[in-house]
Amino acid sequence: ENGREIDVDAVANDGQVVLHAVSEHVENAGVHSGDATLMLPPLGIDEETMVKVKDTVARVAKGLNITGPFNMQLIAKDGDVKIIETNVRASRSFPFSSKTVGGDFIEAATSIMVGDGVPAWASEKDLGLDGKGSYPETYVGVKAPMFSFKRLLGADPTLGVEMASTGEVACYGKNFHESFLKAMLATTGFKMPKNKAVLVSIQERLRGDFKSSLEKLNELGFTLYATEETAEYMKSLDIPVTLLHWEESGMSPSIDEQLKAEKIDLVFMFANNFSKRLDTNYTIRRVAVDFGVPLITNLQVASALADSFELYYNGKLELENKTLPEYYKEEAERGQ
Repeated sequence: ENGREIDVDAVANDGQVVLHAVSEHVENAGVHSGDATLMLPPLGIDEETMVKVKDTVARVAKGLNITGPFNMQLIAKDGDVKIIETNVRASRSFPFSSKTVGGDFIEAATSIMVGDGVPAWASEKDLGLDGKGSYPETYVGVKAPMFSFKRLLGADPTLGVEMASTGEVACYGKNFHESFLKAMLATTGFKMPKNKAVLVSIQERLRGDFKSSLEKLNELGFTLYATEETAEYMKSLDIPVTLLHWEESGMSPSIDEQLKAEKIDLVFMFANNFSKRLDTNYTIRRVAVDFGVPLITNLQVASALADSFELYYNGKLELENKTLPEYYKEEAERGQ
């Protein structure tokens, strides 16, 4: 619980790591890496943990005498780093890592595997475990998953340990929030809230973790709707809220009515094993997807979105239209 998941893409030559890139999941551990939102460079991993990550990667590469590409998924918590899995092959995040650091990992791996050695550009990029090339300082890359739940009749649109995404998109910006908001807007179905109306339903054990985000949304002028117990929690915080009733209660206004009438722009629904209304929660998630209302079921992603909204609506976040080579150029000029 509350562990941070880390993805490492790397290329080794006779057990020595010659290229690597480290990404951090926005979501806490527990979401399949294929469904996770990744940021590179990692922004929430302290230096001591990063040293342990690199040491672990080096020891695995040496122990398995790897030549070619490999991917590792690790979990970090309370100063400890543990391996979830190691795959001696390329991963789905290799293109993202390659584009973000500006070096083709597969080209390098192929060159090494056919006996042509490490390409000259790889050394120039300084992408080894002791190098700085894997950690750009003037821009951040964010990879966000894309889902096809609307096309999959009856599927439960929520995240877990089994992969559900059918695609992904990578976006770049001068900081995490710019990259993150661009990536969200680039995914299927997500758009900036037109009415600034959000439905919130949060399981009791998760509410405290989202308190500051609720306050931010209120300060930004969002109209907040909530289910019964979440509405009571928000009232206890003196946050204005409109109660929406469950459809089966027969009372109005109901959640289904508001969603179908397109009066809600965004749904935050955070459930867990302690949630009481499992069937009703599923129905709400399904109605949101079927009527094209963006649905966020992960608390860390929703918090990042609230933070991005705060910066954007207060004029502190600009979504620049810039190509990746332009970011490369700025990074190179910084190093001169």
